[in-house]
Order: sequence, then structure tokens, then C-alpha cells
Amino acid sequence: MSRRPAVACALLVLLAGTASGCAEQTVATPSVASCGPVTATVGQSDVEPLTPAPVPALPVTVTSADGVRTTVTNADRILPVNLYGSIAEIVFSLGLGGNVIGRDTATTFPAAAHLPVVTPGGHDLSAEAVLDLNPSVIIADDSIGPPETLKQFRAAGIPVVLVDAEQTLAGVGAHVRAVAAALGVTPAGTQLVSRVEDEIAQAQRDVPERTAPRIAFLYLRGTAGVYLIGGEGAGSDAMIEAAGGEDAGSAIGLSKFRPLTSEGLINAAPDVILVMSGGLASVGGVDGLLKLPGVAQTPAGAARRIVDMDDGVLLTFGTRSGQAVQALARAVHMCGATS
Repeated sequence: MSRRPAVACALLVLLAGTASGCAEQTVATPSVASCGPVTATVGQSDVEPLTPAPVPALPVTVTSADGVRTTVTNADRILPVNLYGSIAEIVFSLGLGGNVIGRDTATTFPAAAHLPVVTPGGHDLSAEAVLDLNPSVIIADDSIGPPETLKQFRAAGIPVVLVDAEQTLAGVGAHVRAVAAALGVTPAGTQLVSRVEDEIAQAQRDVPERTAPRIAFLYLRGTAGVYLIGGEGAGSDAMIEAAGGEDAGSAIGLSKFRPLTSEGLINAAPDVILVMSGGLASVGGVDGLLKLPGVAQTPAGAARRIVDMDDGVLLTFGTRSGQAVQALARAVHMCGATS
């Protein structure tokens, strides 16, 4: 079997959550086009809170990531916000979701869907919306802002705790510990870190030692004219590599996010193109994506091997990260990618 059909089928099994159709791909000359496009879905759409829910031991004084010593006296009205939705996912997983009063636009899991949004523009907090909620503590990172607004909250007497903004699998445990410490539930944080890190480690152990599919992550916001390709340190590379893939952007020397160019994407030659679901919709779906510079000229584009995943899951680096990686590892193993 050729390498690319096996890769496409592996992704199909991951994203569809079933092995149906995979048997057809194990014949000598499988149909590449039949393995895409597909929409990725994680096995667990909602967070799994610790039980029983911990009782915060307050007050606590912690050092915020910006160096400010902050005392938290009340965790009854928690506002967790950042660009990725990871902080809210951690708070809910700690068992304190009932105390959360608002959310950012990236927090989309069902348990938080009813909460009011305080980042109407995606990146910036609405000071009025936040103050109207009367939070007893705000937990954020420097991906959200503007900084002047966070200073305004502190001036109003609201404890604001910033955590490190590093979005990597290795950083998930530190984020959990920092959030748990700020909320006075350090033992629960230790328990959650153990669970999450075990899931991530198991997922990585399950990745077979075979030829890695080359995957390009494209960040798309068609309504704003934003078209980027991820490289080393973008976050997408960590998920791709942990799941046994090769990040196409990193392979051609890109770092973070860079503007998408026809030459760059063709040079990257991805087997699969990975995008967020909202981004794919913003360019008019797969047909619209194939009209962007260089996409149709790649192996992925030519075979329509386009994978989209929910915006609130793919780059969250929250407590479900191991589950997503594990699903991909199982899919690759089931389809038997060639070495």
C-alpha cells in the first residue's frame, strides 16, 4: 500500500471514531480521495470534572506570571479567560465549574456553553461585561487583554492571576498547578495533573514507529483576510508531532505562524492539511480552501485530504489534550501506516 492512502485512512478512523471503511483501504490500490475531507471529533466532547469537587482553602497568596503578588480570598465567582479556552477547561476539570460566571469565545465545551461571553472580539476583554459579572477572581494569561483592562480590574480590587501563556503539551501540567494554587485547591491540582499527564504519556507510547504523515496546519480567518501556516512553536506542531506526524511548516524551517504563500505551501508538500472548523467555514469550506494559494497543488489538496477540528479543541492544550493525541495514535495503529 502507498504511504499516503494509509495516512489518510488513519486520519479518517481518528476523526470519524470508527474503523468502518478502513478495511477497504488495506487493499493494494486504495482510493485516496475516499479518505477526505473529514471533520475531527474528540471522543469526549465535554470536560470530566474531579469528584468529589474540592473545597477551596482560602485565602491564598500566589505570584502571578507578571510578577504581581496576588491574594485570593473568594473563589465563588471565577472568571477564567484566555485566547485558547484552556484555563476554563482546567477550572471545570478541577470540579469548580459551578463557580464560573463567564467565558471567552474559545471556551465552547457543553458545560460552559450557557455562560456569557466577555471577549466579544476574541482577543480583548470587555471591561463592562466583566465588571457587570462582579468576579471574585480572574485567571488569565497574556494572550488576552488589553493590559490596561487587566490593570483596571486590579485597581477595582479584583484579584487578577496570570498564568504562563506557553501552549505546549509539556506545559499543561504547570498550567493546572498554577490555576489550582490560585483557587486554593492545590491537592486537586496534583490529582488532575496526574490524570492528564498519564493520558498524554499513554497516547505517545501508543504511537507506532512508522513513517510519519506530513501535516500542515493552516490558520484561516477568511472574513478578516488572515491566512497563516504554522511552524515550530506555533502549538499546532506539538499536537501533530505528539500524534506521530511530521509538521510540514517546521520541516521547511518556519517558526510560529507565517503568512501563507503558494511557494511555501507547495514546498512543504503536506500529505494532509489540518484546519480549525471555524476557519474552514470562513473560506467557504473545502472548495474555498482549494482556491487559496498553493493548496490545490499539494498532495493533500490534490486528493482533498483536508481535516478540520473544532476551534475549541485543536490548540486548547487543556485537560483533554491526551485524549485527542491518543485517538490519533490509535487510528494510525489501526490502519497500519507503512514504515
